[in-house]
Amino acid sequence: MKMHGLGNDFVVLDARKGDVLDARKGDVLDARASGVLDALDLDALAVALGDRHRGIGFDQMAVISDGRGDAHLAFWNADGSRAGACGNATRCIARYLMDESGRDALHLTTERGDLFARNAGGGLTSVNMGAPQTDWRDIPLAEAMDTLELPVEGAPVATGMGNPHCTFFVEDAEAVVLEQFGPRYEHHPLFPERTNVQVASLTGADHLRVRVWERGVGQTLASGSSSCAVAVAAARRGLTGRRVRVDLDGGALDVEWREDGVWMTGPTMHVASGALTAQFLGSLA
Repeated sequence: MKMHGLGNDFVVLDARKGDVLDARKGDVLDARASGVLDALDLDALAVALGDRHRGIGFDQMAVISDGRGDAHLAFWNADGSRAGACGNATRCIARYLMDESGRDALHLTTERGDLFARNAGGGLTSVNMGAPQTDWRDIPLAEAMDTLELPVEGAPVATGMGNPHCTFFVEDAEAVVLEQFGPRYEHHPLFPERTNVQVASLTGADHLRVRVWERGVGQTLASGSSSCAVAVAAARRGLTGRRVRVDLDGGALDVEWREDGVWMTGPTMHVASGALTAQFLGSLA
């Protein structure tokens, strides 16, 4: 399935039912069998599918499988690297699963942990992305330091949301040349697992303008986990309260840092459904 949340786009593979072709062996595997995801070369599949000219194109790939909750979700960036969390993809998949089941609330599991989603009404979907990680070990950073003010030009805030984030508060987010700025900090030695980079400007009371550079992807129109990280960073800095509107290049998300975690609410879009051909999968062998 092709989906997007505010232009942050995904290819979603539903491995709960039907058969999945092992691209390396040409065998058809039962997608419900234990360990089937390990048998597939999903890193290579993500790179091939993520090519916007020779594949489908996406910011992230997600795989739905059976889990101890209603479903388990796993994520890959377009460069084939794993992502521990992907907020907009989680919202898109939650909407799909709620429409499928007729339910208004779900329990999902990810590498990030247990996430809970609900129907927010009016076509909007909310996901609790869990408690933010603010200790340097958990983000992770390369060494002990104050995560509220990193020893980097611009004194950014580091936050973990199941993946690492580095948020710069600037006067005008629009003025930053993100294509140059983002890679410089994605690969900064303070972040051993690389980092997502955001530039954020306060545009009003509890209102932020945010632009995003995602590790393993590049500039994106939106990012759910980045929006949550920015909201947490702004609240920790005392720039906003715990409930904010985040304006991204692709649209707006509402984020609220509550006692039970960081809730993110916004629209989703299911663009198309289809099947990958044996010829395409065979080309990965």
